[in-house]
Amino acid sequence: MNQDWEDRVAALWARFDDHAEEEADEARFRAEVDALVAELPDGSPLGPFEQACAWDSTGRSDKAVPLYREALRRGLADASPYKARRTKIQLASSLRNIGRAEEGLALLAPELVAPSDELDDPVRATLALCLSSLGRDREGLSLALGALAPHLPRYQRSIANYARLLVEPQEQPRA
Repeated sequence: MNQDWEDRVAALWARFDDHAEEEADEARFRAEVDALVAELPDGSPLGPFEQACAWDSTGRSDKAVPLYREALRRGLADASPYKARRTKIQLASSLRNIGRAEEGLALLAPELVAPSDELDDPVRATLALCLSSLGRDREGLSLALGALAPHLPRYQRSIANYARLLVEPQEQPRA
């Protein structure tokens, strides 16, 4: 879509917090998203992406999941690799929210080796939540600490090593 449309979508999301957390206000916000989506050409992957985000952001992960999947099926990765990566993060989170954390983990794990960008930390944070939901807290903590380590003013190396040691087999003491 054109930059004007993208700017209007960004402006709507910038006002998201202005919508009270009441059902009528959330429905009004989703209707505003739907109005912008109606301007898109048929089959655009941006439509279900924006609608999924709106459902997700108003607490309806169950409604968001099929829309995220539809956006990916329609080729969101070709239209916007960045939004496709966001979709995988958000879809994994939504799957976790509806009790399907294993699916979220499987969807998002390949992103650990994807080309690096500003979404690396959200990938790791969401994976950590999925792992925790599956009772794999040590792995989740390892991912979270590994993501945090580079941002610390000191102790980056120590924290990164501790994160790694949470999931590596412990060396046996020599007799």
